[in-house]
Amino acid sequence: MTATRNSARFSIGENAPRAAKIAALSLGIALFASACGGNPTPEEEGGQSSAPAASGLTCPESQLDAGEAPEKGDPAAVPEAETTSETPLVLGSILPTTGALAFLGPPEIAGVNLAVQEINEAGGVLGQDVEIIHRDSGDTTTDIATQSVTDLLSQDVSAIIGAASSGVSQTVINQITGAGVVQMSPANTSPDFTDWDDNGLYWRTAPSDVLQGRVLGNYIMACGAQTVGMIVLNDAYGTGLQASIKEAVESAGGQIVAEELFNEGDSQFSSQVDALVAAEPDAYVVISFDQANSIVPLLTGQGVDPGSMFFVDGNTADYSEDLDPGTLAGAQGTQPGSFAGDEFKEALAEIDDSLNVWNYAGESYDAVNLIALAADAAGSTDGAAIAAELEAVSKEGTECFDYAGCITLQREGEDIDYQGISGPITFDENGDPTEAFIGIYEFDDNNTPQPYRSEAGQL
Repeated sequence: MTATRNSARFSIGENAPRAAKIAALSLGIALFASACGGNPTPEEEGGQSSAPAASGLTCPESQLDAGEAPEKGDPAAVPEAETTSETPLVLGSILPTTGALAFLGPPEIAGVNLAVQEINEAGGVLGQDVEIIHRDSGDTTTDIATQSVTDLLSQDVSAIIGAASSGVSQTVINQITGAGVVQMSPANTSPDFTDWDDNGLYWRTAPSDVLQGRVLGNYIMACGAQTVGMIVLNDAYGTGLQASIKEAVESAGGQIVAEELFNEGDSQFSSQVDALVAAEPDAYVVISFDQANSIVPLLTGQGVDPGSMFFVDGNTADYSEDLDPGTLAGAQGTQPGSFAGDEFKEALAEIDDSLNVWNYAGESYDAVNLIALAADAAGSTDGAAIAAELEAVSKEGTECFDYAGCITLQREGEDIDYQGISGPITFDENGDPTEAFIGIYEFDDNNTPQPYRSEAGQL
């Protein structure tokens, strides 16, 4: 998450050169691996194990370095398109307004709408205003996404933004790409999509969980943990993260002592939590969506200190209305993307003034801008033509930071390198970002995640 390309990357290390940021992650991981301190094994009383009253973990200090936002392009100065289209670029979205990831829908939809608004203020794409049609994605317990995609395809969309859930995208990716339409997800992180047979039409602005899992696993070790237990959503997203975290922990000399799975739609988690606590790990990793609302009270009810809990992007959310004050104080979680800056939040608030989380708003904003820039570069709103230009507009050119600035350069004949609000992006031929930020957040006394650290890395 970030600030707007206008408000854009006012994030961590924003002024640092890209190479330095990437080098920092490699160094950070090396430091994480060597920082293992470990906790004393909890004492057993009366044959029963008990969780420590305090976590015993000491994590690296907070490190926030907010840079200034790059200068935005001037919408009034954008040259007219040499190639125009008789029909507008029509985009659809399948973002969650119901289901386990419904908390992600509002910021993602706001990010999409903000980008569309700015693009149209700059003259649109190929001489026409961009149109957006929003539909719900639901979650994997329903067939809402399939119905929504069918509806959008009937309206001749060129590209679809979404889904947020990797599991949901797996149910519709063939339907979308098989129709010759671009699919670009702002939040899919499952490694499965890297090699998917998608005719070159599937793209994402969020990095694979290979990176998030690596950062989180090494960060947990840097906090002094030697043993880790995980409770994991049993789907493409959850098990993908589980594997990446496990690899990082074990590579750094740690041990995974418990891996408890649950399925989407489950409402009871007592047996998994009991097994997890019985394993007495130094650190507890919760890989879930909104099931964390039920899992966390079970953990704290057995004496687990929130300072030993670690979350992921699917559940690093605002729990101020869901959990008692202080329940999560000191817990930490990861979220792909730069931290949202004040200017970006203010711009999003003009779209939706009820926002209180900004997860994946930046990635959604970037997805729309990249599609629009690729359509202009292709001189076409055809899905395959757009896809053919997406890699090029994301790298190896003059850096630019919003649609107005990038389209001005592009129409003046320059190759562009769109630097997203969520990070540098830089697509590879598989449609994956090859560079990304991972933000680390710490929950405050109101159970709200606050920016803590940021790492940049390559895939």
